[in-house]
Amino acid sequence: MTEENSLSRLDGDDYPAYTMGRAAEMLGTTPAFLRAIGEARLITPLRSEGGHRRYSRYQLKIAARARELVDQGTPVEAACRIVILEEARRINEEHQAGVEPRRTADA
Repeated sequence: MTEENSLSRLDGDDYPAYTMGRAAEMLGTTPAFLRAIGEARLITPLRSEGGHRRYSRYQLKIAARARELVDQGTPVEAACRIVILEEARRINEEHQAGVEPRRTADA
């Protein structure tokens, strides 16, 4: 892999660039919320060599949607199921439109 290719992947939506603390800060939530949606299998963070959770931009987008639903009073488990169904619908619509569906990291 060339240096340019290596650096360009850092800008990708699926690159696990954010630590749990930073991800929680960006979402305005707690690490416990990220663990909860992980336990609900909405997102599965990658792990660093040291075992620390790392999140991608795409995962943060999914987590932000779940947080919106939770903030509206939806239980975490239900919010995660809703987000999964929304993503499945989006992928199906893209497929029917003849657009290559975006590869999803988890949902």
